[in-house]
Amino acid sequence: MRDGACVRHALVVASKSWGDGPPPSGGVLERLKRFVATPRGRAIAGGVAVVVIVSAGLITTQVISSGSTPTTTTTTTTTTTTTTAPPTTLPPAPAPVYPLTGQPVVDPGVAARPALAVKIDNVEPDSRPQIGLNQADVVYEERVEGAVTRFMAVFHSRDAEPLGPVRSARTSDIGLFQPLGTPLFAWSGANPSFAARVRDAGMIDVGYDAASGFYHRDRNRRAPHNLMINSTLEIFGAGYGGTVPPQLFAYRAPGEPASGGTPVSGVNIVFAVGAGSAPVDYAWNGYGYARSQSGTPHVDALGEQIAPENVIVSFTAYANTDVEDQFGVPIREAQLVGEGDAWVFTGGQVINARWIKPSLAAPTQYYDAAGQLVRLTPGRTWVALADSGTSTIWP
Repeated sequence: MRDGACVRHALVVASKSWGDGPPPSGGVLERLKRFVATPRGRAIAGGVAVVVIVSAGLITTQVISSGSTPTTTTTTTTTTTTTTAPPTTLPPAPAPVYPLTGQPVVDPGVAARPALAVKIDNVEPDSRPQIGLNQADVVYEERVEGAVTRFMAVFHSRDAEPLGPVRSARTSDIGLFQPLGTPLFAWSGANPSFAARVRDAGMIDVGYDAASGFYHRDRNRRAPHNLMINSTLEIFGAGYGGTVPPQLFAYRAPGEPASGGTPVSGVNIVFAVGAGSAPVDYAWNGYGYARSQSGTPHVDALGEQIAPENVIVSFTAYANTDVEDQFGVPIREAQLVGEGDAWVFTGGQVINARWIKPSLAAPTQYYDAAGQLVRLTPGRTWVALADSGTSTIWP
């Protein structure tokens, strides 16, 4: 047998003799080691690595041709771990909405413009039918002289052409338009004391006295119930500036039903009794709250009944100002700063709420009994600033 074959034969015999147990301390392995240590063995094994595999571990025995001491190395088995890769796509960002309705933005240019607040006449019956009220995102109804109410209609996501009748401002308006940031304000003037306060309240004046070119008189109506704005688009397009309004209310997701309230059919509001009183009813029709006034459906000039998706009765006290009306009666002002009770009608339910407004410039927030913001149906909202005890819920 040739010498190289002797070495291979010895390895085979050694591996067979070890089996699955540890290698013996003597026997074939000892003879192999003594053979390699001889001059003849070193000549044969020069540069050859002898690998012995033991089932209890991996032991590598290197026979170095120079005759140096063999080195034993232990290798540790590792476990491969599989990591789940993060998703390659993120969920879509929420679609932008118009801040005063919570509805999806259709025209980014419209969404980027300021709000336009307009004082609208509500003297019964001379002001009816109003034009453009159904296009307003938010409408506030407030008492002015005696039992008469007036609207402050806020336009942002939609336009009206024409719009009116436009009437004079009151100091109550300041706490309604200041939360809109820097809005445009359309009005037909006021007594000198009120007018000075309104002009100093941080709005952009697009009223009749400041920008009469935006207005015209409707010859089919009698003054002072015939002053009309030509078009909201005309005012927005004049480049006055202003700021995009913030979101005034919290909204539910589109299609999400109302919850947390009591199903009711509507509400009746009597702002005051006496001359000029015009009781208001809102009746749930499955989509919105159909408004009636003085016992008749409240329709606009196109014959469409006013029916906003949300109605808020925000119980508000009024206090006398130092200015009197034409009959010598002090003009009253809504006490908007502070807190009070409210009824929020949305999705066919009424939610008992608490309104909180810390300053004139802060938006009014509405909280339910659990301290959570009441969420409205995306769409239009009408807010009635009515004294306590003036309203009745229909079961």
